Amino acid sequence: MSHGLHTHAPHDEAVHEAAHGGGAAPHSLNQWVAIFTAIIAALGAMVSYQGSNLMNEVLLYKNEAVLKKTKATDEWNYYQAVSTKSHLMELAVVLSTPDRVAGFKDEIAKYKTQKVEIKQRADALEKESFDANAESFRLNKPHHDLEIAMIFFQIAISLASITALTGRRWLFGAGLLSATVGMGLWGMALVAMS
Repeated sequence: MSHGLHTHAPHDEAVHEAAHGGGAAPHSLNQWVAIFTAIIAALGAMVSYQGSNLMNEVLLYKNEAVLKKTKATDEWNYYQAVSTKSHLMELAVVLSTPDRVAGFKDEIAKYKTQKVEIKQRADALEKESFDANAESFRLNKPHHDLEIAMIFFQIAISLASITALTGRRWLFGAGLLSATVGMGLWGMALVAMS
């Protein structure tokens, strides 16, 4: 047994210090930055998913509005065609002999009934188109808030990265502020979606 001085290799020394709490403080700024960055990145992923999902809904309602508007236009075109037929029958009444007038008047009555039904369908489709367009517009506002929230989360992560490189605590504070604004916008978007 030797009682002399024993030295370790530099690598062994570093491993020993790390295992026994040597080196960095238990909760150094870089550790807080790493934890903060991981949390904000996870929240950003959630916001990104919600934003993508909400954009799909916005587009779905917008497409529905266009589809209903197209169907309403088709109904109005059909209404116009029936109106033209009705006017031709009215002209036929004026130009025909009295014994044929009764048949033309029956056709005119049929066309008037059709026009009422067609107008009701067209008006209902117009309302459905308006409602779908309004819902698309309503959902676009929280989608916009989610996009802006994501920007603030990305700024927060960037500031945290610069903090890790420079050690400047005020940058970390700015990152925390940016993340807080992002969370506020996210909350506003969630409230608006419900």
